[in-house]
Amino acid sequence: MIFAAICCHIFSFKRRTWPFILCCSLSVFLYVPFTSAHDHAVSPFASSPEKAIADSLGKIHIASITVSGNKRTKTYIILHEMNIKAGDSLSISTLFQKIQQSQALIYNTTLFSDVLVGPYFVTATDVNIQVVVREKWYIYPSPQFQLTDRSFNEWIKRYDADLDRVVYGVKFAHYNLSGRRDQLRLYLLNGYTRNFAFAYSAPYSNKALNEGFSIGGGFSQSRELLYATSTLNEPLRYKTQGFVRNSFNLHASYLRRQGFYRRHFFNIGFLYQQVDDSIRLKYNSAYFNNKKDHAGTPDLGYTFSYVNTNNINYPLTGKLYNITLLKRGLGFTGGMNMLSLGASYNRYFSHGRNWYSAVQTQVLFKLPGTLSYVNQQAFGYGLYALRGLENYVIDAVHSGLAAYTLKKKIVSFKIRIPIQNKVVPYLPFTFYAKTFADLGYAYNKAPYDTKLNNKLLYSGGVGIDVLTLYDINLRIEYSFNQLGQKGLFLHTKGGF
Repeated sequence: MIFAAICCHIFSFKRRTWPFILCCSLSVFLYVPFTSAHDHAVSPFASSPEKAIADSLGKIHIASITVSGNKRTKTYIILHEMNIKAGDSLSISTLFQKIQQSQALIYNTTLFSDVLVGPYFVTATDVNIQVVVREKWYIYPSPQFQLTDRSFNEWIKRYDADLDRVVYGVKFAHYNLSGRRDQLRLYLLNGYTRNFAFAYSAPYSNKALNEGFSIGGGFSQSRELLYATSTLNEPLRYKTQGFVRNSFNLHASYLRRQGFYRRHFFNIGFLYQQVDDSIRLKYNSAYFNNKKDHAGTPDLGYTFSYVNTNNINYPLTGKLYNITLLKRGLGFTGGMNMLSLGASYNRYFSHGRNWYSAVQTQVLFKLPGTLSYVNQQAFGYGLYALRGLENYVIDAVHSGLAAYTLKKKIVSFKIRIPIQNKVVPYLPFTFYAKTFADLGYAYNKAPYDTKLNNKLLYSGGVGIDVLTLYDINLRIEYSFNQLGQKGLFLHTKGGF
């Protein structure tokens, strides 16, 4: 495709008609119909266009941009994500760079399973940009079967895969409600915990498409509560026949987008929690740090985010970083009051021949030095964890980690769906073999320090990443840690 485009450009300046027609025909003939999700929206024109056309100073005029394949998504939403506009005049090298960037930007909306952006030469100096997308399936009224535990490993090893600990119910989600990438989620869950919640987000809520908002709320009940962490960094749980914890929350946020890669989030929320009085009287008097069995807490937060990667769900190239400031409570000491500052920086590299690496760093600082127990969560909660130490929880007022991963793409293939359809015509699979190493540190004051606090933590291992439909990622990792422990860990992550 690059060769054909170059020939079109060169022969047009030399007034050679037949070579011009032949090469432009080649450019249309070689037009690839779709890029697989496992290629992570990397343009087929990304094979070092700078080398091939570095000597060309000619300008290419963008005559028009056409979009096809979108049934629900508004065309202007797709055009807004492109850094090419009709009427632009660009050098050939700049054109192909912007094509690659635009393709990644459209793919990173997470609205499409396949995206292709390519030029179609109509004259010597004029091109049409064609955008071809395949939309995902956006509506998911689905039954739910969830675990209350932090991971499959914990559920299997600690609780012998006890089915009484599962949560069941119905989840309704629409990820493109009006065609403007607005999302609606409703949860009706019962079982070991109850959860009734809703959330709505609209990232393109103004005419300029650079402002958005989200709102949500919910009510939940739990039959089990993590009330403390042992000196061996094991979660200590309180359990009754009824519900030991009730909570209610409301939250809202405002989004301001600056350019293609920078976003500002302003958040406000309120969380009310009530727990069984045995927690304060028998197990942990500092659970809320207020000598009460309940706490109502307002939150104010701000986050700056920069995301410039080839695939937001499974990055192979690019970088992303963010800074988050959170103020919890109306005071500065005692109770649930907390001021926290968090930051992360991740960089992803391609080394050629399907080799990739990633460096990921994250830090979290909290004030004051004495916090309620529920505000001390650090490693082992959510995605903030060291690989190989997933079975432990580590509380801290200050913490940080650094992770390095080296991986190689080993195979990629597609399995055609026997039932013919346009939404999911095939199941794609891509396998990456990897090795990794993590470092971490978690500082906490007595009496909350444990065997893994206030010392350098390290772990490593090898694994396989399986990437499939809609960037659903299954991580199979065999890890070891500084305690001499080894084990197999499974993690999954969705693509929406």
